Amino acid sequence: MLIRGLKRLVFSLAILLIMVLIAATVYRDRLPRWGAQPGLVPSLHHDDNASGPRFSQGLAGSENDLRAPQVDMTRYREVFSVSSASRAYFLVDFDGHQAINPSILPHPKLPNTWIIVAQKRRLPGDETGVHVELVCNAVFRADGVLACVEPAAVLPIAPTQGDDAMCEGDVAYFRLNEGPHDARVFFGPWAPYTIYGSNAVHTCFSQWMLDFRLLVDWGFEFYHEDTFRQATELQRPVPYGVVEKNWFVFWDAAGALYAHYDIAPRRAFARLSADGSVGEDLAPLAAAAGDDRCMQAHLPRLESELESLHQATNSLAITLCRRADPTCQETEDNTFILTIFHHKSFYQFHSVYEPYVMLFRRSAPFALYGLSTKPLWIHGRRRPGEWEEDLAAARWALPTTEEAPPVPPEAYSEMMFMTSVTWKNHGLKYHGYLDDIVFLGFGIEDKQTGGIDVLAGDLLADIRLC
Repeated sequence: MLIRGLKRLVFSLAILLIMVLIAATVYRDRLPRWGAQPGLVPSLHHDDNASGPRFSQGLAGSENDLRAPQVDMTRYREVFSVSSASRAYFLVDFDGHQAINPSILPHPKLPNTWIIVAQKRRLPGDETGVHVELVCNAVFRADGVLACVEPAAVLPIAPTQGDDAMCEGDVAYFRLNEGPHDARVFFGPWAPYTIYGSNAVHTCFSQWMLDFRLLVDWGFEFYHEDTFRQATELQRPVPYGVVEKNWFVFWDAAGALYAHYDIAPRRAFARLSADGSVGEDLAPLAAAAGDDRCMQAHLPRLESELESLHQATNSLAITLCRRADPTCQETEDNTFILTIFHHKSFYQFHSVYEPYVMLFRRSAPFALYGLSTKPLWIHGRRRPGEWEEDLAAARWALPTTEEAPPVPPEAYSEMMFMTSVTWKNHGLKYHGYLDDIVFLGFGIEDKQTGGIDVLAGDLLADIRLC
């Protein structure tokens, strides 16, 4: 009797289990889609009545398995390395140190050698307030990495003494800062320089400029004794921001120096003296020459308060013909100032920087000549779902609300912040041509440094003239 009762119990439990499985199969699509249930994976569903993609969730293992958002690559101008077998970007190795925001400069004496500089990454828990820049001579290893040939050293940039009264409220912590931030290293027409952020007198935190040859084993050259032989705080036409960053300098055809402060909402730039003082803002003259109309027509649109535009790299002068062409001659009509700026987005607490190219004339009032209509995509940059430290899959599934605007798919791609554009070949300084090769240097996810060598002309493939 006991055995017969046990058989009936097992049979009843089997029937119950089968009914549960059938019910789960029938009703699984009715489960809530926006919760944080474990086991959910992301997917992208397109709503024909919506202005953009909507993100939702399904069950892992079901036919509703969700994929990473797909980036529309027709929106980009992809650029490729001219030297690597994979045509992708290369990593920059500072002797094993974690670093961000690199610059790459041809070595003045050594062939096939470059000087690399980057901000040493402050690791979580480091509350000292001390910032340093790393520097070394570097060559390409067999694996394609641009790596130090000796231990990386600290670039000897001395801390500056600012006016603490300028740093109040939300920026009071800048009083504890010691050392340079996000140095850019670049060539001018005759000499290399660095611009970096540090504590300032004219505002809380601003930009300083120094002759780079004083900081490394550069070798003998004649120096201009009055030109940035000491760290010099750069000034700007008022008003100042509390924290100023990402300025770049440029030279006109006669060799006069100017500083460029802002690109949006309007450009700002002025003549710069060797003591850091400046003249009046010349941007209104450029606006009268057509800048406003050009920017309104061609600058990338800002779709929400989570997007912005700002400067990124140093500048170069480029003549828009090929060096190899015997008829190509540098003139005022075909030579312009090139710089790269960013369209920044900050969705789901993840920054993404899309680089655009700007050309402007190298004679006053330095009016815009052209703007690229597509951002650059560095070949090898990983797309959503392709990189190890990708955003959590559940983030792909957050709903769109009035408070949370639609998240563009590229917001989940690998973040690259471009900081440097320099001519690759030794002997080139500030000026080059379309068929010369440039190094683009960039930080990767605020954890690594990378670069890519591309033809200068490839950067200008989508320039729309003003």
